[in-house]
Parts: sequence; C-alpha cells; structure tokens
Amino acid sequence: MSGGSTSRCEQERLRLENYLPLLENFISHADIVSNNSQMIRWTSQLKIQWSSVLSSSSFFNLTGPKFFQIDNLRFELGMALFLYGAVLRERALEFLPSDLKQSAFIYREAAGVFHYLAHEVLPSLHSAISAERPPEATSSVTSAISLICLAEAQAVYIRKAEETGNTGFGVLAKLHLGVAELLSEAVGALNSGIGEYKAISSRFLKFCFQIFKISTPCIFFFFQNIHKEFISSCKALHELRGHTYFSKGLKHDDQIGIAIGVLRDALSNVKRKMPGDDSWKTFFRKEIEHSADTLQKFEHENEFVWHEKIPSGDELPLLQGNEIVKIEPYRPKKWERELAFKT
Repeated sequence: MSGGSTSRCEQERLRLENYLPLLENFISHADIVSNNSQMIRWTSQLKIQWSSVLSSSSFFNLTGPKFFQIDNLRFELGMALFLYGAVLRERALEFLPSDLKQSAFIYREAAGVFHYLAHEVLPSLHSAISAERPPEATSSVTSAISLICLAEAQAVYIRKAEETGNTGFGVLAKLHLGVAELLSEAVGALNSGIGEYKAISSRFLKFCFQIFKISTPCIFFFFQNIHKEFISSCKALHELRGHTYFSKGLKHDDQIGIAIGVLRDALSNVKRKMPGDDSWKTFFRKEIEHSADTLQKFEHENEFVWHEKIPSGDELPLLQGNEIVKIEPYRPKKWERELAFKT
C-alpha cells in the first residue's frame, strides 16, 4: 500500500502529482538563466532518456526498447505529462465496473491532460527538437489521444443511460453517433501529423476501448496494436449501434419501412469495416448479429402486417450525432519554492 491506496495506478497518479509541480517549478527557474553557458552545459548533461510505448522497438527487438534523448527540460515535462494522462486513463478504466460517473470524469481529466500537452507544451518543443522524437512528443498523436479519451467518456455516459433505461431511442442514437464523430476527429488529427512519427509501430496505439469490455493490467499494453484502421472499426461499431437505436425509434413511431431501410444500410456499411485483428472479430460479429436479429424481426413484421415500402440510398433520413462531453481542463501546479543556480 502506498499513499493510502492499494491501486497501482492510483499510487502512480499520486507520485506524478507530487513530481509534476516540482518539475514545473524547476523549469520556470531554469528558464530565467537559460542563456547562461553553465546552464546550457548542465542541461545537455542531464541525459534524460525515455523509451516509447508507441514506436517500434529496435531491430528485431534484440537490443531492447528504443530510447530517445532530447536535451531539453520540456521534453521531460512532456513525457511525464503523457505518462500522467495514461495513468488517469487506466484509473478511469478501473472505475468502469463500479462507478460510471467517476469513470467518465477521469476520462475527461485524461483528455484535458493530453489536450494541454498537445497545445501548450509540445509546440514549444518543435523548434528546439530537430532530432528524431518519440510519437508521444508530437502534437498530432496527443491530440488524437485526447479525442479518444473524450469518445470513451461519452461511451461511459451512454452505458449509464442504457443501464438507467429511461433514455429514448433517438437520444441514444445521437450519442453513439457523437462517439463516432469524436473518433473521426481523432483519425483526422493523426492524418494531420503523417510525417511526424515515421518510426511508429505498425501495431500503433491499441487503446482498449471499454466498448470491447477489455481491460489490461498495465498502461504499456494500452498502447499496443491500434492504428487508424482500428479507430475506424470502433467508429463503425458506434455508427451501427446508433443506427440500430434510430431504427427502433422509427419503428416505435410506426415508420417500420424506413426503420428497415436504415438498418439494412447500417449493416451493409459495417460489414465492410470488419477489423483485421482476429481477437476483435468475435465481439464485432456479435454486434452485427444483434442488429441483424433486430432487422429480421422488423422485416418479418412488415411482411405479415404493415407491407410498407423499404426506402434506400438518398431516400433514407440522415441522423446527426451529439457530442455532450467536454475536456476537464488541466491546470498545472507549481511548487512555489525559489531556486538559485550557482552559475
């Protein structure tokens, strides 16, 4: 037990929350004398090294993980913040089975940390770093992760609404499509930084989305085996769930022909986006089968009772998503202690 908690990621969170204000304070005082020749030598001699969980290992993994060394104190701050965001995300996953409200809030906190990292810390490193950098130190990757955390937060709110059972089909449909829109934005963020992470692993960034009901014991496993194709598959899955709810709402409003057309179109689209990883296909197929069963019931009822025309293509209504989550802003704390360097 450490810090009154038996949770490993809670202990890590507390350690980082003690370390980050010290680091912020140190950097602010170092900046005052940053042009001093002695300070420049000291900074270059720090030899700060981080390995990357997002990039490929060394050749055939024979010499262990690849390390990155950048002689800039803000590189240490950036990587420590990335770790802090990852720990928060894992903590949110720990709360998922017991406290959905707290889980969603911590996902939003993690999104705020990654957003702050992408927009406040890393831009100042771009001109200072000319050498190869880890993907964790690129704004495009951290922006994408912030959006993924927001998507997960919204998915938790949807789960809470589904468990409560008093949310209408139309609202649930828009919320699921809102998750899909956030994931589309994440793909866009990754595309904006195509040249920033050439050394990234082909098994890039496999976050364990709670939608797949998967959890892993270590944050380093969170960042394996996901890339844009995987995010697109998750997007397709939420689109299917959204359109399934939408079709149920249409059927409830006695528009069974349109409901059938919407669900047929959704199933046709999702089947083209089956993930390549065999470990995810079982769950993906289960979701498709659930929606297909709903479609079959609608078609059977329409055949014997309603005899409504089934629209397709441009005849189908369009459904807009609704994004209800916002980041919880990260506000850095600084340990207010004056430092004096003997330069």
